[in-house]
Amino acid sequence: MTKQIDLGKYTEFVNAVTSEESKYGGHFQDRLRDLYSKEFSTHRALTAALGLCAESGEFTEIIKKIVFQGKPVNKENLFHLKRELGDIMWYFIQACILLDTTPEEIIEMNVDKLKSRYPGGEFDVHHSENRREGDL
Repeated sequence: MTKQIDLGKYTEFVNAVTSEESKYGGHFQDRLRDLYSKEFSTHRALTAALGLCAESGEFTEIIKKIVFQGKPVNKENLFHLKRELGDIMWYFIQACILLDTTPEEIIEMNVDKLKSRYPGGEFDVHHSENRREGDL
C-alpha cells in the first residue's frame, strides 16, 4: 500500500528548509552585496553555473533522442553535439576566469584526483563507490 502524501505539509517542509536568501529578495540582495565585498564575482559564477547546466542539458537531450527515440547518428546530429560541446566550453572558460585558473590546471587536478582514486590506473567499481575521505 502506498503512503498518502500531504502536499501541503510537504510544501511547508520545503519552505522551512529553504535559505532566507532563496526565499526573500532583500536577503538575496544582501548576500550579493556581501559576496561583492569579498570580491566574489557572483555574476560570472551564475553565468558559468547556469550556462553549464543549460548547455549540458541540450547536449544530453540530443544523446537521449539518439539512444531512446531513434534520432539518427549522422553528420548533422554529430555536428549539433559538437556545437553544444562548444557552448559548454564557453561556460567552462567563464568558470575558469571566475576561479582565476586555466583549463590546463583543471585537467591536471582532475588527473591527480583520478590517479589517487584508481591507484591501479584503471577503473575499478570498488574504488568508484568506496571513496577515501576527502575524495569528492
